[in-house]
Amino acid sequence: MPTALYPSPIVGPIHSRRLGISLGVNVNPSDGKICTFDCIYCEVGYNAMRRPTLPRPSRHHVAECLERKLKEMKDIHKKLDVITFSGNGEPTTHPDFEGIVDDTIRLRNRYFPAAKVSVLSNSTMAHLPAVHRALERVDNNILKLDTVDFDYIRRVDRPTSPAYNIDDIISTLRSFHGNVIIQTMFMKGTDINGQDLNNTSDRYVTPWIEALKLIRPKQVMIYTIDRDTPCHTLQKATHEELNNIRDRVAAEGIDCTAAY
Repeated sequence: MPTALYPSPIVGPIHSRRLGISLGVNVNPSDGKICTFDCIYCEVGYNAMRRPTLPRPSRHHVAECLERKLKEMKDIHKKLDVITFSGNGEPTTHPDFEGIVDDTIRLRNRYFPAAKVSVLSNSTMAHLPAVHRALERVDNNILKLDTVDFDYIRRVDRPTSPAYNIDDIISTLRSFHGNVIIQTMFMKGTDINGQDLNNTSDRYVTPWIEALKLIRPKQVMIYTIDRDTPCHTLQKATHEELNNIRDRVAAEGIDCTAAY
């Protein structure tokens, strides 16, 4: 399996297709994955293959390592566009997520006040009060909504909780009152059972856009596969397909960008 784990707690800086020069914050263990999804396109790999043996980094350790890296970058006049929570799984599962976000904002303000703080999340924990508060405070609250078709979600995103409900997710996304960026993966190919996974067609795009009209996000980011995936039968969406979807979203008065 050609997928790879990220170090913890600091990653990079790296160049992000969507965010620019990004310094990653991985609040999950460096030797495994903790996630409420088990996506077949996850660049980190399947949950079952990535069981961690190490603990999550503590709030204090994250802040200490982040400050050291920010100071180093400032001292040598490196550019920084964004500090991004992502890494080995779902960042909002960390029990001190809200406190870590507060520390990150404080350190950003001290060393790189023009940089943004972003969170890449699968939306499953965003209804929790502490997580919701933290997501409201960051600059880029980027939450996943790959589709509104539950059968597709079950086959592709594969939520680990049987209580997952797409209507609840949409309700949570609406509760940010526009202070949210929706992130959606479009792709083609098949799953291991040979079932078609093309979500670029009207069957998936039209109801997804209807959900966006309810959520009214400040931006939508659509993208396709860019790195190795644990399911090897997946394929990239084409530039033409992404551009068409982008234009349909924009026609509804919602800012939308496409990353290829």
